[in-house]
Amino acid sequence: MQHHPHAAPTQSSPNGIPPLRVVAWETTRQCAMACKHCRGSARDEKYQGELDTAEGLRFIENLAKFAKPILILTGGEPMFRSDIYELAKRGTDLGLRVVMAPCGHLLNDDTAQKLLAAGVQHISLSIDGPDAESHDNFRGVPGAYEVVMRAMEVAKRNGLSFQVNTTVSKLNVDALPRMLESVIAFGAISWDLFFLVPTGRGAAIKSLEISPERHEVALDWVADTAAQSPIGIHTTCAPHYARVVRQKGMGRGPGRGASGCMAARGFLFVSHRGMVQPCGFLEAEFGDLRKQDFNVQDIYENSEVAKSMRDVDHFHGKCGICEFRNACGGCRARAYGHTGDWLESEPFCIHEPKGVAHP
Repeated sequence: MQHHPHAAPTQSSPNGIPPLRVVAWETTRQCAMACKHCRGSARDEKYQGELDTAEGLRFIENLAKFAKPILILTGGEPMFRSDIYELAKRGTDLGLRVVMAPCGHLLNDDTAQKLLAAGVQHISLSIDGPDAESHDNFRGVPGAYEVVMRAMEVAKRNGLSFQVNTTVSKLNVDALPRMLESVIAFGAISWDLFFLVPTGRGAAIKSLEISPERHEVALDWVADTAAQSPIGIHTTCAPHYARVVRQKGMGRGPGRGASGCMAARGFLFVSHRGMVQPCGFLEAEFGDLRKQDFNVQDIYENSEVAKSMRDVDHFHGKCGICEFRNACGGCRARAYGHTGDWLESEPFCIHEPKGVAHP
């Protein structure tokens, strides 16, 4: 499961590199779910080569030496790790804002209190359909909906704030208004809409991606709805939302999270084996923690792949000349998933830059 708390807009540091604001660490790939969209094709089994406790602590300590980002402990199922509370506590003690993306089945009053004691400020729980049948079908496990409903009750009972994540596809895009009503009723503080990226197990459901035109309609609805919603509504893997809100004259209004693609521009993903990537949906290697002495700063700032993803003026196709390229940047993972080139244009954006003829 992936989780993206939304940071403030990225501003360049003196060296021209956006400060690191969010890091997602895939603490383990082991997971009890069998989600259709899973980027890691995760299974309920032990994976070899995962960062151990000492390595995890070293990673967190080196991260905190140069930045104080949001640290997302994700998976798989991060709560499968017996040391997860120790890792979370270390991040908290070093001034990181630690959050977690569990699946829900290991959350009970005892573990919720342990998360709070370790300083975990927030968790995410996923709902991918308007009802139990649709959610369970997408998650690949009967009873998954009941599990997440129970987890929400546990979180509320223990004062652990949570957001709801939803993967947007043809299966649920028409149900989003109804789902928002439910998310508000559940007591979530925010709703994050992940627009499907066809990687990992998700490559098999490429046909469930909504069309570029439907993306535009959905993002327009999100912008209008977020302006009136009692909870925050964010988008992930839909960087062209940053263009939509600007075209509507909304800028970065409260709860809109319209920061564009953060890959290498304020965001890093660390895999279960310590590979550093632009995000969880794009296995383009920035570096290897083990081989590079856990020097997160050097990997983030000096990776040639990362530098290429920050150089929006040299993106290929219309993304490289779009007037919104700095705000949006296009989804690098979706570009790679569809074309094999992570510098290619966002394939699900209908906007034509000014002065560029339609193909």
